[in-house]
Amino acid sequence: MRSSLATLATLALLTLAACQPVGGPSTHPTPQPRPAPAATGVAQTPVIAPHAAFRALADSLLEDRRFRSAHWGVLVVDPSTGDTLYSRNAGKLFMPASNQKLITGAVALARLGADFRYETRVIFSDSLAGGDAMAPFRALADSLAARGIREVAGRLRRAAPVFPDSTLGFGWSWDDLDYGYSAPVDALFFNEGIARVTVIGGAATGAPVTVRTAPAHTVPALGVIAVTTIARDATGANGRVMARSRVEWTSDVRGVRPLLSLSGQVIAGDSVTLEVALRHPSGAWLDAFAEALAARGIRVRGGVEPNGFADTTGMVTLTARRSPPLREILPRFEKPSQNQIGELLFKTLGRVETGSGTADSGRAVVERHLLAWGADSAGFAVRDGSGLSRHDYLAPETIVRVLETMRRHPEFRIFYDALPIAGIDGTIRTRMRGTPAQGNVHAKTGTLDKARALSGYVTTADGHLLLFSMLANNHVVSNAEVERVQDALLVWLSSNRLGASR
Repeated sequence: MRSSLATLATLALLTLAACQPVGGPSTHPTPQPRPAPAATGVAQTPVIAPHAAFRALADSLLEDRRFRSAHWGVLVVDPSTGDTLYSRNAGKLFMPASNQKLITGAVALARLGADFRYETRVIFSDSLAGGDAMAPFRALADSLAARGIREVAGRLRRAAPVFPDSTLGFGWSWDDLDYGYSAPVDALFFNEGIARVTVIGGAATGAPVTVRTAPAHTVPALGVIAVTTIARDATGANGRVMARSRVEWTSDVRGVRPLLSLSGQVIAGDSVTLEVALRHPSGAWLDAFAEALAARGIRVRGGVEPNGFADTTGMVTLTARRSPPLREILPRFEKPSQNQIGELLFKTLGRVETGSGTADSGRAVVERHLLAWGADSAGFAVRDGSGLSRHDYLAPETIVRVLETMRRHPEFRIFYDALPIAGIDGTIRTRMRGTPAQGNVHAKTGTLDKARALSGYVTTADGHLLLFSMLANNHVVSNAEVERVQDALLVWLSSNRLGASR
């Protein structure tokens, strides 16, 4: 460790000498040669060119003994000059985690266009035609009420499936499925597939608890609630609030609707809020819509049929609601790394391009475009749109190829601004603060067990927009250790002048 620190200290001193531009046009007179200094007995510190200084810094950090088991893939390119500033395992495959979203977002923007919108329609047969997640449902219900509709004689059903395959991605971990980031997706999708369940303790020990769901009061449907109220001093933690709970999913008596069951303890007068993934996305949407209809005085006589499909032949549209355009969806996708939007875009690409809204069709579209953009066929393996799958693989070269393609795309500014910004927002809002990288680096993170990624754009002190991809797999140190290396390299690039091409 001492030798590593000494190396970094030396590099920091040499960097000061390397901060001046190398070559390129200048408004200053050309400096004249100076006589060699007289011998003084003191060694002169050599001036290291910026490219060499950066390579030395990167080597020293990536070869630290702490990463002896890790697999690093790094590529940093200056597209304006054609220089590769640094390359390590750039053609090897890595598990990218949410760096996969860079690929999904780029292909979606390129193929669907910035103005693409989703549309949800409420239709009836001819004979019957004569930031709040419930807001769209209320708007649809208001539109129906304004048409004089007070009762639906039949049932609420969905139309034929737009995305007919599994609601879960290929290779998703089964033990993550209760968490919001692993929520299943479908064409009818409510509140990003997530519900909040709040358990409120009774007024005294043993008193019944109260359970509330949000943003819809009826989603998810509740099963057995085996939660007991305990006294505050029963926690044995000096009065500190504690609660224990367990979430289980069962089915109703007809086997058509998932029921959420809870067990555990909650302190008297206190509450616990859990975030759960909705197991039946289209059924949850229909239940929330039925709730909004009831609130507007519209009765659905037959109730909700979550697993049924309606034959829409000959029906007319009563009302519809369009989503925001893709240009507004992309920041909500990339900055917080929202997995479900990635899966919806992935399947939408398949639907729009091939007529089949399946993950396999989306995969074919994405892979075809990667090849068209010049990526090596051995440099990627695409299995989902979010990066949750542990079967996704990307090479840094592939990611940089996509970054360069988007840099030259007419909608580049939309793609660039949608990425998290260092020290400002998204998943890197707390990183690189107080450095020249803050507000400068636009990059996508990626995190899975033993996988940490960061890829995007950084601008040097003399205005070179660089493309970079830094992927780490198989590390046994904390993710924070990997992040420190990524951040140090980006801070250096943000702080230094590279000059013209060598």
